[in-house]
Amino acid sequence: MKCILADDEFPSREELKYFIKEFSNLEIVKEFDNGIDVLKYIESYEIDVAFLDISMPGLDGISLAKIVHKMNSEIKIIFITAYKEYAVDAFEIQAFDYFLKPYSEERILSSLQRIEESLKENLKSEVTVDKITVLDNEKMYVINTEEIYYIEANGKQIKVVTKNGEFLSKNKISEITTKLNPDGFYKCHRSYIVNLDKVKEVMPWFNGTFMLRLKDINKEVPVSRGNIKEFRRLLSM
Repeated sequence: MKCILADDEFPSREELKYFIKEFSNLEIVKEFDNGIDVLKYIESYEIDVAFLDISMPGLDGISLAKIVHKMNSEIKIIFITAYKEYAVDAFEIQAFDYFLKPYSEERILSSLQRIEESLKENLKSEVTVDKITVLDNEKMYVINTEEIYYIEANGKQIKVVTKNGEFLSKNKISEITTKLNPDGFYKCHRSYIVNLDKVKEVMPWFNGTFMLRLKDINKEVPVSRGNIKEFRRLLSM
């Protein structure tokens, strides 16, 4: 369960970081002091929770949250601010919670517990399948998921690649992810899901990333920097 902190007040950020590290299982993957850098990060990396200060340079927390919600509505937004008057705006964009400074320890611990419970419920509700429906020249086919080598999102087009050809899917890549067996498939990049059983070679790439060479087909799939740690764990690297 990955989270980010965005607050231009360093002492406030440090205090919240202490509570998260000591009293939750959330992993803080990045800290920011402005909204623009948050947006750039979320465009490339997957997170579950975002703690956002409302008053930040570059892009305020409310405007940032509206953009983030459109990009990925599953990210839980928690606002942190010294001002009560933004509460209505926060909940209009379906914020998970709203912390006032100075922080109340009891309030934060209660919210952290609710966040973890909510994320765990989401995982429980995900149902894996062993078949998926794909399209080829307007015809529909049902294929076994074990036949899939990788899935690629290119804009609104979702491509499902097998040894025998490439197909299209009407589902979003985030929707497909929840249906596939997490032990066999990994979302190694914002735009790619790879079948780990089809990986033949892991090649070091730029900026500490990897490129995956697949069996049987002349294709390579990238692993983004934000997914390197989990990928190493999955493959016991």
